[in-house]
Amino acid sequence: MTEHDVAPHGAHGQYAGSLAARRRLAMAAGSTTALIIASLAASAVAFFSKEACRAGAWNTGIEQYQAHCYTDIYPLYFNEGLSAGKVPYLGHPVEYPVLIGAAMQAVAWVVRPISSPLIRGREFFDMTTAVLALFALAAVLATAYLAGQSRRWTALLVVLSPAVILAAFINWDLIAMSLATLGMAAWAGRRHALAGVLLGLAVATKFYPVFLFGPLFLLCLRAGRLRAFAAAAAAAALAWLAVNLPVAVAAPGGWSEFYRFNNSRGADWGSIWYYFEAEHWPGVGSMTIGALNHVSLLLFAVACAAIGVLALAAPRRPRLPQLFFLTIAAFLLANKVWSPQYVIWLAPLVVLARPRLAAYALWQAAEIGYFLAIWAYLITIVTGAAGAGGIGQGLYFAAVLARFLTVLLLCVLVVRDALHPESDIVRRDGVDDPAGGVLSGAPDRVALRRTAADSAPATG
Repeated sequence: MTEHDVAPHGAHGQYAGSLAARRRLAMAAGSTTALIIASLAASAVAFFSKEACRAGAWNTGIEQYQAHCYTDIYPLYFNEGLSAGKVPYLGHPVEYPVLIGAAMQAVAWVVRPISSPLIRGREFFDMTTAVLALFALAAVLATAYLAGQSRRWTALLVVLSPAVILAAFINWDLIAMSLATLGMAAWAGRRHALAGVLLGLAVATKFYPVFLFGPLFLLCLRAGRLRAFAAAAAAAALAWLAVNLPVAVAAPGGWSEFYRFNNSRGADWGSIWYYFEAEHWPGVGSMTIGALNHVSLLLFAVACAAIGVLALAAPRRPRLPQLFFLTIAAFLLANKVWSPQYVIWLAPLVVLARPRLAAYALWQAAEIGYFLAIWAYLITIVTGAAGAGGIGQGLYFAAVLARFLTVLLLCVLVVRDALHPESDIVRRDGVDDPAGGVLSGAPDRVALRRTAADSAPATG
């Protein structure tokens, strides 16, 4: 008999516990490695899907639409004056928030020594996609963390999303989505100031993450965690000011171009308002831009009010990703612009809010359908006829409505899960909210409807 055979029971328990811990670490490391490989592979596929454009199609009219390789990145290198050495905001107004302008300028500086403008533009695109691929990787790992240990693999629904791969390198949206997802991960890790900084930087990249603070406030109000919210909100405001204020002071006209442009643009491709306008719907199809701004904002405000009631009155406090998804989805449904790359905004939120395959796959199919339809429709607009791969309004608007309705369906399903938490697949695992941080398991302090079960802390 060895000394191991006579070891006290507690020693065996400690050994078993350490062995289980090592196994968990090994599994986490394995899944992380797999997610990294999958993310880099997906970015490579996204890059090679632009090969026809890199070979010159983006310089030859409709060929970029026929090859489904259109990107904003290459033409904006020239249109925003970067190819001529102009500095965003200072030398040329830019239609994006300041961190996208900074990303543009940083890459433009790197490729400046290249003499040929066309080659320099292509290298600007290539280097930008390399930067975006790193942000995509960070977002995937953050999504895995937010999903919780038992559901890390659901992050594959983001990284292997066909719609995200197709749209990945159309614009700089991956930076904003990644910063927002990292901010959520910092919140889940109870690092509230860091969460605020990351979310503030996300707002300085694309404006949509600002709407996440509304549901975050309401959930913190219900849980009595307003101090954590205040820390995050203050840090976000300081981070946003830190990167915006110098530009706004140095070049107020260039800095404000983003806000002027979005206020003055009309109903754009992809939005339900463009459908109403093109189909001449009575009343809603003939609004002025000012009226459209007010109506779309009003509808979004009504949707936010409904989400607020859900946040405070649901039988059990909704999970943070559920309300985040509903808010951003409501913004897109009501907005006058819905570009194909906005699927990137929703992908991690859909996966975290409702990690079920059927409705997710249906939504992905609709997003892919819209991605193909918009380029075919643009061929028709450019050529004036539905030839050379173009389609008419009927097929295009069918794709618009399919995307609209599948996102609306996801909203209905998420609301149902919030109202009937026993149907929420995440909570069936015995956890409250893996992404909730201080909200997870917290008892209600403020609610519009309370029961004995509501006031007890949840498991997790």
